[in-house]
Amino acid sequence: MTSFVLKLIAMITMVIDHVADAYFKKTTAVNLIGRIAFPIFAFQISEGYAHTKNLKKYFLRLFLFAIISQIPFMLFRSIFANDVRLNIFFTLFFGMLAIFAYDNITKSSLNLIKNNTINNCIKYSIAVFPAIVIGFLAEFLKFDYGFFGIAIIFIFYIFKNNKILMSIFFSIACIINYGISIFMYGYNYLYVLLCLFTILPIVFILLYNGKQGKKIKYFLYAFYPVHLLIIYFIFRILT
Repeated sequence: MTSFVLKLIAMITMVIDHVADAYFKKTTAVNLIGRIAFPIFAFQISEGYAHTKNLKKYFLRLFLFAIISQIPFMLFRSIFANDVRLNIFFTLFFGMLAIFAYDNITKSSLNLIKNNTINNCIKYSIAVFPAIVIGFLAEFLKFDYGFFGIAIIFIFYIFKNNKILMSIFFSIACIINYGISIFMYGYNYLYVLLCLFTILPIVFILLYNGKQGKKIKYFLYAFYPVHLLIIYFIFRILT
């Protein structure tokens, strides 16, 4: 399965999710399909970071589309919610920032530390710390997917060479995320189903063959704000 196919799956399931949000104005069984989208986008960010030829341009592109997408995102959310949140591009941008911090800490001055088990544990604990801070910041600033979003982007990157550990830690992150929701709001079978459907895209990710396929980079970036505006205006016209 190529990167193109993964992105296509993510875009289709994202549209289904957003249409369901606008139509039902609450989380329903239809939104289960939409849980497939974000983990694939999170994985693509980790892959993009690992293979990009120009990291500065990658960061700039994510940031620009975060700014561009905010008004369409707020208009879309006004259909069913009154709160202010930051769109998914902010989550992807800060998720990649967490990867960048981790990567630079583990590859720079801390490599001067003597290589043994205890020192490696200290080194990697320090390297993970910025990602934790960024995750809490994402939660505090109300990024779409919040801490969980940053966490799974980070997980996909640090376990990129070990698919078994990637799958295990990703699944644990999903269980913890929805477990917190159950703890805070009480048991609801829908949370269990949402958790299972959020874990589901790991199957597609494991089928990824490392090939790019058709290039739709800028189409994918533009698709996000444009489809939100289309859904918003259709909803306003029909209502």
